[in-house]
Amino acid sequence: MSDPPTPSSGPAQGSRPPKRNTRPDVLPIFPLTGVLLLPRGRLPLNIFEPRYLAMTSDALGGDRMIGMIQPSDPASGGMNPPVYPIGCAGRLTSFSETDDGRYLITLSGVSRFRVREELPLLHGYRRVVPDWEPFLRDRDQPPKAGFDRSRLIGGLRSFFEQRQISVDWDAIEKAPSEYLVTSISMACPFAPSEKQALLEAADLDARAELLTALVEMAAIKPTTDETGGTRH
Repeated sequence: MSDPPTPSSGPAQGSRPPKRNTRPDVLPIFPLTGVLLLPRGRLPLNIFEPRYLAMTSDALGGDRMIGMIQPSDPASGGMNPPVYPIGCAGRLTSFSETDDGRYLITLSGVSRFRVREELPLLHGYRRVVPDWEPFLRDRDQPPKAGFDRSRLIGGLRSFFEQRQISVDWDAIEKAPSEYLVTSISMACPFAPSEKQALLEAADLDARAELLTALVEMAAIKPTTDETGGTRH
C-alpha cells in the first residue's frame, strides 16, 4: 500500500497542468488505518501497491484529488474493508517516481467529505461519490483560535517527555495555532478511533480541545519499556 517517505520538495512532475476542481463528483479513496489528513495539512506517502499506483496515475491525469479515509473495522480483513463515513480529500501537490517504480507523493489537505455512495472498482482501487456540503467551511481560513494554547503545549511537553521524543520547542511555541493543531494531530500515534474523532471535530477549537485531552490522558498512562515492565 504505502508508507511515509521523506517529503519531496520539488513541484509535481508530468506534462499535464493540474486541473483545479476541488469538488469532484467522483473521488478515489485510499483507506489507510491510523493515517490522518486534515485541511491544509501535508501528508507524504510512498505508493507501491499496484492498485494505488494506478490510482495515483489516474489522479495525475485528472483533478489530482485523492481521498484519505480509515477502515472502520481493519480486523475484518479482505481487500476492501468497510470504511468510516468521513474522510479528507487532498490535492496531489508533489510527485516523483523512483527507479523501482514507486511513487513518492504529497497530499495537501483540501476538505473533508462524507461518503454518499461507493462506486464499482476502477483499475482495482475504490471510488466514492463524495458529499462536500457539510464541510464547505474547510476551504476557509479558520477564525482566530480561542482554545487554551498554553495548556495544549503543556500537555505536549509531558507527552513527548514520557516517550523520550526530542522536539524543537522553540518552533512549537512560534507555530501558528492551526498549523500546530493540524501537524500534531496528524503526527501523534493515537488510536485509529481517536484519529477519526480529531478528523470529525467541528472546528479548530474543538479539535484543539480534543487534542489537548488526548495528550493529557496519554501522558498519564504507563508505557511498556523494552524489558517488558512498565514505566510512568
